[in-house]
Amino acid sequence: MDERLTEFKRLLDIMDVLREKCPWDSKQTLESLRTLTIEETYELADAIIDDDLMEIKKELGDLLLHIVFYAKIGSEKGAFDITDVMKGISEKLIFRHPHIFAETKVKDATEVEENWEQIKLKERGGNKRVLGGVPRSLPAMVKAYRMQDKARAVGFDWEENNQVWDKIREEMLEVQEAVDASDQAEMENEFGDFLFSVINAARLYGVNPENALERTNKKFRFRFNYLEDKSNAEGRRLKDMSLEEMDAIWNEAKQIKNND
Repeated sequence: MDERLTEFKRLLDIMDVLREKCPWDSKQTLESLRTLTIEETYELADAIIDDDLMEIKKELGDLLLHIVFYAKIGSEKGAFDITDVMKGISEKLIFRHPHIFAETKVKDATEVEENWEQIKLKERGGNKRVLGGVPRSLPAMVKAYRMQDKARAVGFDWEENNQVWDKIREEMLEVQEAVDASDQAEMENEFGDFLFSVINAARLYGVNPENALERTNKKFRFRFNYLEDKSNAEGRRLKDMSLEEMDAIWNEAKQIKNND
């Protein structure tokens, strides 16, 4: 038997045993697993950002366990089982890739994405609106990126990438006007518009803004920890140091390679 099938069956059998005999596993519900699944997804994201292949393998296993767990609970409810899950995704992939499994012709990956969004709108039981497949609970930055990307797939996008810079400058001026007017509600609105336009620019130039910001977060964490550690080693507290003193140490941290 194919080793992949052997190991997958082994995992399913283990889940059956745990669900029957383990006090913790037996009491879990779809709702109780939800937050744990979100946590596991973020752990996988961390491993991907770190380019840690062994950690990616581990986290993929954890996520696969959750998929099997949900399917087991679904089967207990008589709603679906792991076979239904796999059958459903296989049929979806075939339906959404007519350029592979049918006679549709495409020129490039961009055209594949455009067809993908049109096909999704035609699926029985699928989303009937372009933005319908964007989860409401996504973090705001990821949600903005995905909405923009889906709108692009149906032709709603800038004709030229460089046009976005005029929009960014326009939004920046509106932020400044709201700040000058000390209008808190309008500041929130305008900062939102400004951030949305910056995310749009990143998308247009092939940069995932979530990944970009996370890399900057890591750099900031490293450099701030360096500043904190060095000041502690010198017997000084950050709040007692001048900004110029902190900047000097910060610039030292910036010179250290591979800190991102």
